[in-house]
Amino acid sequence: MIARREEGAAREGVSRVLNSLLEARTGQTLSENRSWRTDTALRPVLRAHGFASIDALIARLLTTRDAALEDDVVNALLNNESSFFRDLQIFDMLYRDILPALHERKRDRVLRIWSAGCSTGQEAYSLAMQIRKDADRWKGWRIEILATDISTAAIQQARSGVFCQMDVQRGLAIGDLLKWFEPSGDDWKASDELRHMIDFRADNLFAPHAPHGLFDLVLCRNVLLYFSADRRRKVFDLLSRHTHDHGVLLLGAGETVIGQSDDFMAHPAFRGAYGRRLPIMLEGSAGTRRTG
Repeated sequence: MIARREEGAAREGVSRVLNSLLEARTGQTLSENRSWRTDTALRPVLRAHGFASIDALIARLLTTRDAALEDDVVNALLNNESSFFRDLQIFDMLYRDILPALHERKRDRVLRIWSAGCSTGQEAYSLAMQIRKDADRWKGWRIEILATDISTAAIQQARSGVFCQMDVQRGLAIGDLLKWFEPSGDDWKASDELRHMIDFRADNLFAPHAPHGLFDLVLCRNVLLYFSADRRRKVFDLLSRHTHDHGVLLLGAGETVIGQSDDFMAHPAFRGAYGRRLPIMLEGSAGTRRTG
């Protein structure tokens, strides 16, 4: 019994150190359903840095400031779960309703999309494929897709456009695979046409440098789940500052603006999407922000 209590206390100490590092660097916290995989996630870090155990790793983190080691630990702990056309109904609505509506409204023939928390890039590549699938509609337009994630390792893979067989089998239709990807050894590599459509940047939502101006479509899906309520409000403030008055915000299935932000409301036209809550204009008052 005593041994089990000591082991439990040791595990709690490890979790506290890792959670403190992760929250300080990313704003995320290690929830219970993520803590269980800590040993597995950190195994490559132990091998790469020559540690015999997690205890040895923790001791180094506590006694020495090693930026490279901290980066590797943070990258290992981040949840980079992603897949092509994840939540297919969302991408059906994007292709069928949201993108055509943005095309109809925009007059400057510029479409700006931000995939925030893009992980290894499947969401951004899925968007690029949808736009290219409707190439005639977007002929003569400037398409800007910004895709950001705090994980430098995830962004490196996303930028390379190389995905393993298991990745391309998750959500990617065989027709899209053969049209937009080419074999690269045992893997598949996205075409230059797709890769050149996307600007992948390593960026922190709490110290952002990559986003600028206003976006017509913002996707921040399955990201807010890992933040405290205060952190979520700060992210919504950021998203609000970079969303057109008539732009569209998409969150993950388990995420909502309710009780988190006064700047967004349920979109009147697109089920499950959000739009900016516009101020009531008084007669003779100045206009709101530029809407594109």
